[in-house]
Amino acid sequence: MSVLPGRFGFIGLGAMGFPMAVQLCRKLPSTTSVAVFDINKAAIENFVGKVDNPTRIYAAQDAKDVAEHADCIITIVPEGSHVKVVYLTSETGLLAADTAGKLFIDSSTIDPGTSLEVGKAVSASQSTHPPSFYDAPVSGGTAGAEKGILTFMVGAAPDDPKFPLLKEILLCMGTSVNPCGGPSLGLAAKLSNNYLSGLIALATAEAMNLGMRCGLDPKVLSNCFASSSGGSWVNSTVNPVPGVSPDAVTSKNYEGGFKVQLMKKDMTLAIEAAKQVGAKLVLAGSGLAAYAAASEDPQCRDRDSRVVYRWLGGHEPPVGKREEEA
Repeated sequence: MSVLPGRFGFIGLGAMGFPMAVQLCRKLPSTTSVAVFDINKAAIENFVGKVDNPTRIYAAQDAKDVAEHADCIITIVPEGSHVKVVYLTSETGLLAADTAGKLFIDSSTIDPGTSLEVGKAVSASQSTHPPSFYDAPVSGGTAGAEKGILTFMVGAAPDDPKFPLLKEILLCMGTSVNPCGGPSLGLAAKLSNNYLSGLIALATAEAMNLGMRCGLDPKVLSNCFASSSGGSWVNSTVNPVPGVSPDAVTSKNYEGGFKVQLMKKDMTLAIEAAKQVGAKLVLAGSGLAAYAAASEDPQCRDRDSRVVYRWLGGHEPPVGKREEEA
């Protein structure tokens, strides 16, 4: 087992980052300090109130402040431009601090090119005792983050000397850590996964809508899929039709989960990556168009991406008291 750093930093206390940081604090030794930062000061205050031992938490003023109080820094922010701000801002970014020997892990879902650019900047920031940078995007959504059962896709080879340490750190927040080969390949895996996941969810929504309009009961139809060639994790775990998966966000007015705007963003990134490497995508245009339209629909925006079923005009069976929508 690797020796964990005694000082951690965490930047990005959003829908995913907040529960990830909570899990990290729960699993790390009680003597480990954690410096946190988010541009939303209320998120920092809420986080300090959430952890069991708030005295170990340092509320940093900016990213540089985090790096000055940590040996391992985990970042998770919405877009590539935000990653650049966090790492590269001249006076307040992470690289404005002394980075000697530090470990940087970025779990943001961004374009591989930006990740490679930031990784090179990290490596160049200190010559005598170089720091390390790894892309490690996550899959599992907010529910997975809250339960600590995320999957990490790491831009590292299985025989990377630092991978055992990376795995031990990431297992504090998840249950699966996959070495994907090298820099930016974790992101390549994540974008490929979300492209596939988004299309499966859309296809499942369309198929459910078709079968139900033909007269099938939604649970009967889902069970048919589950034991047939149309079966999938989406169908069995987060079926887009309310009531089919009672504990899923799809049965809770699509509140929480992976926002439809984020699916639009990730599919866009996947399509851009495909263009750069010459990968032919037949379904990309239709899939992206559906999520783009759903993300602009007032009945769908800010809800879980499987709300694309609602955007299709699918019938929503009642699942208990449902709040009125504006």
